[in-house]
Amino acid sequence: MNHLRSTTTRLAGSYLAIIMVMSISFSIVLYRTGWMEIGRQLPPRSLYIDQFEAPGPFNDFFRQRIDEGRHDLLMHIVLINILVLLGGAIVSYYLARRTLKPIEEAMEAQARFSSDASHELRTPLTAIRARNEVALRKPKLSLADAKSVIKSNLEEVLKLEKLSDGLLRLTRADGKHLKKKPILLGEIASEAMNQYIEPAQAKDISIEDSVPEMRVEGDADSLIQAVAILLDNAIKYGKHGDTIFLGGEKKGGYARLAVRDTGPGMRASDLPHIFERFFRADHSRTRDGNTGYGLGLSIAKQIVDQHGGEITVESLQGEGTTFTIKLPLLEEA
Repeated sequence: MNHLRSTTTRLAGSYLAIIMVMSISFSIVLYRTGWMEIGRQLPPRSLYIDQFEAPGPFNDFFRQRIDEGRHDLLMHIVLINILVLLGGAIVSYYLARRTLKPIEEAMEAQARFSSDASHELRTPLTAIRARNEVALRKPKLSLADAKSVIKSNLEEVLKLEKLSDGLLRLTRADGKHLKKKPILLGEIASEAMNQYIEPAQAKDISIEDSVPEMRVEGDADSLIQAVAILLDNAIKYGKHGDTIFLGGEKKGGYARLAVRDTGPGMRASDLPHIFERFFRADHSRTRDGNTGYGLGLSIAKQIVDQHGGEITVESLQGEGTTFTIKLPLLEEA
């Protein structure tokens, strides 16, 4: 924070210096021009010599008035520059804050992201280390115990792999890796649903697919991943016997694909943060032992954003949640 304050002061000082250089330069030009114009007000010498025998008092009067005019002009210019200095300081600080605000937000987001990522990475690593240390302390480690330790380690490694894949996906924000082409959202929804048939059946959850054939331009694999994330979220927090609805419609030049579940829903206070990295709603952290890293919805949002679309959420506690993906429709040939 001290560094940011110092940077703000230096940037504001730079802006103020530019303003004052321009103001003083303009003032010098104005003063020189005014000096010459005021000096031109002195009548020709022949005029008052012809009318007055003693030109001295007449000449002194005009010169005194000219000197007073030049002095007043100088005082006004100095006053204006003082006002410019005071006003420029305020404007410079405001501009410096506006310039640095996005940088500060990016730095804070990066620091928060690094902190959250470090915390999430530390959890499985700590578990692996603890199990291995316990195993090493045993004088005699049976084959069954060794296999159990290896199995547990593999589970944690898979978690680390999933986390690293998610982090890598989030760092690819430019979307240049996407291979976009005309695709049908109905096929995207079907492919995503096929990936989660077994997890859904394991919880006796049914999935109803009624997505119409809507043509959009996009990367099929990425959009399948986005829909799969929404399905995984619905299954993970759904109850046995629930139903997940996949639907869609064309509206206002956009294709809308909705994933609606009848699960526990979310609190209204959680909705503004649901797409933030590593965010997990309190009620979902311990429900049925479900765990996650809070990256899935962030990845889904990033994918949709890279396709020029929008993802929204509507939810009521006890009534379920609906995620809607909105993408530009591709005109029919």
